[in-house]
Amino acid sequence: MEALDDEELQRAFRMSLQPGPEAKRTKSRDTTAEAPDEASQRRLQREIRAAAAEKRRLSAAGNPTPSITRELEGSGNAAATPPPSSSCSSSNTKAGEELPLPVAEQLHQMVFGPQVTREVLAQWCNQGFRFSSDLETSLGLVQHEGGPCGVLATIQATLLKYLLFVPNKRDASQLEFQDSERTSALIQAMAETLWRAGGNQRAVLAVMDIPDASEEEQDRVLESVALDSATGLREAVRICTVLSLSTLYQQIQERIAGFRSRMGALLFLFSALLSRGLDAVQSDRDDPVQPLVTPPFGHASQEIVNLLLCGQAVANVFDGNYDLGGGMSLKGIPSNVEVGFLTLLESLNFCKVGQYLKRPKWPIWVVGSESHYTVLFALDTGVQDENEVEAREFTIRRAFDAQDQSGGGGFISLEALQQVLIDTNVDMPQQVLDNLCSSDIVIWNDLWQSLMHLEKSRGGLKDEEGSMGKKYFELYHFNGIAKTVAGSSGSSSAGAGDVMQQRPRLTKLKVAVPPRWTPESMMTVEGPAVEENTQSDDKREEPAQHAPLTDCIRTRWQRATSNWTGDPPSIV
Repeated sequence: MEALDDEELQRAFRMSLQPGPEAKRTKSRDTTAEAPDEASQRRLQREIRAAAAEKRRLSAAGNPTPSITRELEGSGNAAATPPPSSSCSSSNTKAGEELPLPVAEQLHQMVFGPQVTREVLAQWCNQGFRFSSDLETSLGLVQHEGGPCGVLATIQATLLKYLLFVPNKRDASQLEFQDSERTSALIQAMAETLWRAGGNQRAVLAVMDIPDASEEEQDRVLESVALDSATGLREAVRICTVLSLSTLYQQIQERIAGFRSRMGALLFLFSALLSRGLDAVQSDRDDPVQPLVTPPFGHASQEIVNLLLCGQAVANVFDGNYDLGGGMSLKGIPSNVEVGFLTLLESLNFCKVGQYLKRPKWPIWVVGSESHYTVLFALDTGVQDENEVEAREFTIRRAFDAQDQSGGGGFISLEALQQVLIDTNVDMPQQVLDNLCSSDIVIWNDLWQSLMHLEKSRGGLKDEEGSMGKKYFELYHFNGIAKTVAGSSGSSSAGAGDVMQQRPRLTKLKVAVPPRWTPESMMTVEGPAVEENTQSDDKREEPAQHAPLTDCIRTRWQRATSNWTGDPPSIV
């Protein structure tokens, strides 16, 4: 596969960081950089070897090149002044620097805690970034073990951005991909994630000397590797730092065999933590004592997911920080994200996901359940388009959340309400305000209902969509966990002639979102409401079906209904 040069990679990332996605389709264009000729390749290899030899000579002379080793031994902050040169080599040997023992101890303790069980370690040492061999799910990474799904799902979500939207929007009728396309998207997703964790200044790669061979051959090489202790981690893993996106892309491409091996997910987690800086990671967290791989089942913590989504290992999913007083605060998502996050726990009132994660730049979300992470996505960026009511609600809700010091509980003080009204330019009559302020706090639902009644009395917000503002769109859900299915008939049980296969699942959902532009619709109970208006002007809706994923979708699109063909989508 041809490598992208620095200018091309920078252009791709600039396109992905534009203010918003373009809903209209554009013609595809070839963005593959020209591959250098053989003479250039040989010249580059000679220059790299010469640089490495010069580095060894200076080191032997007592004037070593500043390295990632000394940086890790220092503050561990990714925003610190980076070293003047990369410590990665383009050779195929075990390149990079030895991990200092104190850093190895801190890293191992941070990930696994003081003791790690054999079962948890086996889960994390047997999962690489490998795509499904099944044509129907060719866009997806396969998970064989529980635990590392938090790493796989976040990279899956980010690589879908490159498969479906960047640099050009994908034809909605084509969801089958060639290996070169998938691998390029994977490398770009990994590079983007690590670069963001490194404060957009650098990235650190944790690497091992793993051949680009079959899984059986790789397993033979990895048989003697033991990561049950800091000493084993130090002996097996090498680290190198890179200072540009193009170099990072090249280094990941050259070491893709290691990330595809059964150590791949763990190596990438190490890379993300080192890129952020171990001290910075601990500073991000609310409780730095607990391991990032949560006992007793070895699940990836929310801090791991958030690190890969927003570049900071915060434990919360609300926007910004929650001030506890006395100089203490809980840290949430600091800014807009490329791909988002939804969780079943919000539908159970255990947390409140902020607008940054609910409305990402691209229509792709990691979906969390109590024990697993999957991915939800759309092929059409228009699913995030908002009508007048939705845009107004978003503006007011953002101002409300900025004043919400309940940690996402959905209520604010009376003084904070005044600031919300000022920030959103809402003229609320005194009588309405008095009714709203009958208690010491103001709940979001009460505020929104009052505003909707007020809008109705003044003529109401306009319905510009015709059919009562009802929205219809399609979503896709991907669960990377390999499940046994019948290959020939597609049924869940084996019959005569069926070939049982281990493969993930891709489910297409048809989603309908009822109108929200009247106070009556906002106050209608979900049960009867989803059965109303089952016939639109030009088509009849299929009967609504329910699964836990539907509850997750409703945290983003209130009162949405969905249906699908075949087995219900699984988020576990």
